[in-house]
Amino acid sequence: MSSEKIYVIHEHHASHLHWDLRLEFDGVLKSWAIPKEPPISKGIKRLAVQVPDHEKSYAKFEGEIPEGQYGAGKVKIWDKGTYELVEKDEKKIIINIDGKKLKGRYVLLNSKLGGKKENWLFFKE
Repeated sequence: MSSEKIYVIHEHHASHLHWDLRLEFDGVLKSWAIPKEPPISKGIKRLAVQVPDHEKSYAKFEGEIPEGQYGAGKVKIWDKGTYELVEKDEKKIIINIDGKKLKGRYVLLNSKLGGKKENWLFFKE
């Protein structure tokens, strides 16, 4: 039995260009919106704002979300692959990503920037 799970990043041309990091947990895709291109190398930290979970089937979605719907705009897969969970608690998630663009150990740290619990930092360790 493999411990690898779905990993995908969508490039999302909504009201503002951003990237959506999605990680499979407990049958859903936990999701974070990243305002700037995700870090490929060490030393770059990106804000990652936790957003509502998505269905697992959304991992394969590419296309146009119609005007008037949540997330309206063009969506394409920027990177995909699998990940392995290294560590997880309320404040930190450490994963090994095996994608086409992102590879290696990454951290999601609940920074609560600006006092907002949905604000995390995403970076390569």
